[in-house]
This record gives sequence, structure tokens and C-alpha cells, in this order.
Amino acid sequence: MTFAVAIHFQRIIFYASVGTEELGHMEMIAAMVHQLTREMTMEEIKAAGFDKYFVDHTNGVYPVSAAGVPFTMSYLGVKGDPIADLSEDMAAEQKARVTYDNILRLVDDPDILDPIRFLREREIVHYQRFGESLRIVQDNLDAKNFYAFNPSFDK
Repeated sequence: MTFAVAIHFQRIIFYASVGTEELGHMEMIAAMVHQLTREMTMEEIKAAGFDKYFVDHTNGVYPVSAAGVPFTMSYLGVKGDPIADLSEDMAAEQKARVTYDNILRLVDDPDILDPIRFLREREIVHYQRFGESLRIVQDNLDAKNFYAFNPSFDK
């Protein structure tokens, strides 16, 4: 088996594991949003600025940013280059950690704080695992200048 094929299979297994966990994270966030909004009165909805969201989604969980920008698959920056992709993954984990840090600054509800702290810890672990994977890829490349080519495509 060539190095490129071995790296490809390793990445598939790693991404499947992390991807499954990330779907679990999304489920946790959706459950928290549902718990916080399911019994809101129309007055509370309007006072919270939730009325525009309510018009389109009632109190259903629809993945949008805090600014109201809907989730799109274009957020997943896959290039097919292990160095570029792992660097992107590391950045995404750090951005998620900062978001959780900001939520922790704003919220005082223990039913929200505990799961957010857990999710924040997982982002740190994922960042470390992606960093380890990046080091493994870089250490096993044949070329010294691994930023000048795509190791999964260029031979």
C-alpha cells in the first residue's frame, strides 16, 4: 500500500469518527435551543427579537448563526489536500471553541453551562487530534517542502 493510500484510509476512519461526534454535538445544541424556546409566549418571542425567526420556523430548530445566516455545506472547506484540510479542520475547532467561550460569558443557566463546557472540551481534544494527524502527514512525506504540492494527488 502506498503512503497516499494509507493516509487516505486513515483520514476516512478519523473523519468518520470525528464526524459522528460532531453530529452528536449538533444534536446537543439543537436540544438546548429547543428546551429554551419551546414554551416562549408571543410576547417573549417579540421581546427577544425572535419574531423574524418565528415567522419562518415557528420554534423549530433550524441551523443558523447568531446573525441569522443559515448553515450551508460551503462551510466545510475540503480541498483534497491533507495539509490544507487538516489546517482547515484545526481552525474550525478553534473557532467553535471561541464560540463556546462567548456563550459561557453570556449564559448563567447551569442546564446550558454544563453541556457547553463539555462541547468546548471536545473542541480542544479535536484540535489536538487534528494537529497530531497533521504532524503524522508531514513527518511521512517524501519531500521537505510539503507546502509546494498536494501529497494526496501529486506524486
